Amino acid sequence: MRNKGQLSRNSGILLHITAYQSYQWALSISLKSQFSLPRKGKKIPMANVQPIPRARQFGSAALAASAFALAMPLAAQELGGKIPNDMSQCASGKGPAVLVDVSGLKSSDGNLFVRTYHARKSDWLKSRRYISRVDTVPDGGSSSQVCVPIPATGDYALTVQHDINGNRKKDRSVDGVGMSNNPEIKTFLGIPRLPSVSTTRFSAGGGVTRVAVQVRYRD
Repeated sequence: MRNKGQLSRNSGILLHITAYQSYQWALSISLKSQFSLPRKGKKIPMANVQPIPRARQFGSAALAASAFALAMPLAAQELGGKIPNDMSQCASGKGPAVLVDVSGLKSSDGNLFVRTYHARKSDWLKSRRYISRVDTVPDGGSSSQVCVPIPATGDYALTVQHDINGNRKKDRSVDGVGMSNNPEIKTFLGIPRLPSVSTTRFSAGGGVTRVAVQVRYRD
């Protein structure tokens, strides 16, 4: 009976040691610490396994989070951002940027929103998937100019919304809408059938790219 009891106690101690070693290995791997995985079949002596200080754990986690954020593309970090209409970004020698020449405005009332998207189906016209939204007001008369800074050269697509009543909402019955390349916006049973990204795509270079957009209204 004594031998069986001693064997049981020894088994319990070995089980705790194995669990402790497994915990240390997993923690060390996740934080990319100085420990390396042992070769198959080789055990690590307890004397060689050192706990990682809590401050070092938090420091490593913070460093990893910072590195992840820095590795993210600029556009991904800025999706859905609101920016003013800074025309200086479209001055000679500036860029990359898009200078939008807006025409067909009914009045100078309300707001003018210009949303710019990466030219891909997964982003086009999706909620909060635009790179930026320029918030401004019409210049006056039937035309306006809007400057849109972009993160890099490439293919883009954009929309222009004339929030004519100034309520900062999308009112299909009264608001004016336009898109890059000025595609026709067809309707089916009164519901707009929005153009695909292939019909609104344009290429922007390293300087200032000009895009003309005509705003249309339902009435």
